[in-house]
Amino acid sequence: MEFKHTSVLLEETIENLNIKPEGIYLDGTLGGGGHAFHVAGRLTGKGRLIGIDQDEEAIAAAGERLQPFGERITLIRDNYANAVEDLAGIGVYRVDGILLDLGVSSYQLDNAERGFSYKYDTALDMRMDRRQILSAKEIVNQYSEMDLYRILRDYGEEKFAKNIAKHIAAARQDKPLETTGELNEIIKAAIPAKMRAVGGHPSKRTFQAIRIECNKELEVLEDSLDKLIELLNPGGRLCVITFHSLEDRIVKAAFRKNENPCICPPDFPVCVCGQVSKGKVITKKPILPDRQEMENNSRAKSAKLRVFEKK
Repeated sequence: MEFKHTSVLLEETIENLNIKPEGIYLDGTLGGGGHAFHVAGRLTGKGRLIGIDQDEEAIAAAGERLQPFGERITLIRDNYANAVEDLAGIGVYRVDGILLDLGVSSYQLDNAERGFSYKYDTALDMRMDRRQILSAKEIVNQYSEMDLYRILRDYGEEKFAKNIAKHIAAARQDKPLETTGELNEIIKAAIPAKMRAVGGHPSKRTFQAIRIECNKELEVLEDSLDKLIELLNPGGRLCVITFHSLEDRIVKAAFRKNENPCICPPDFPVCVCGQVSKGKVITKKPILPDRQEMENNSRAKSAKLRVFEKK
């Protein structure tokens, strides 16, 4: 299957990266190389693009797509959480711009066997990095009912989290849950019929929540943003595209804290905590896709781009 993924907010991201032709750029969520292709196309001379992705199929697809740029490209299979160490391993300690396009790619959703989508009946998987042991199957079968409830409530913002967790815990008493189809049926049974008729597919939020937990997406994001800002050269920018409110909240808070890290009480006449601003938030409000992009690509509807510039 071809690695297809329509890059969301492409022009806005490229514009906000302020690309210097001879700069070094990091795409921490490379995917099929959509954004990276357009970054690489603006580089000359010593310009360099480093792409990181934990999905081996993404690395293979991006490698093919970025082939025309030759030695200007370096690809690393890893999680962007380890970007600082990965770059140090190839002698890079500062970059001029970083891009993160979060969430799951269209390819991962559309590739039935990966188990990301509720549209196909296949094995419960959802691992972005198939080298890891934890998969959706372990979460569904081994997490306590309370933990399942917490994940569905917090990561899926699912109104019926309690009831779905209860139904999953009851169903697995008979036999372990193996497939996305079985999980779909359980979710359906846990949500009142009149509620199933509105607000999209009844499994959408549960699948999202389990995927986020499986890949530790929010922890990775929270733990990485400060380190990525530190990696930037002065004037370098970090562009982050999020797809749901939890991610956006984390990015917004991290950017604000890096812009104004002072922890002194508000009534202090001068700052004594010694915390120094790392730069400025370029996007006071997030950049959203225009109507045309949303019409052309339904997955762009919830996208938000936030940008931070290093001092």
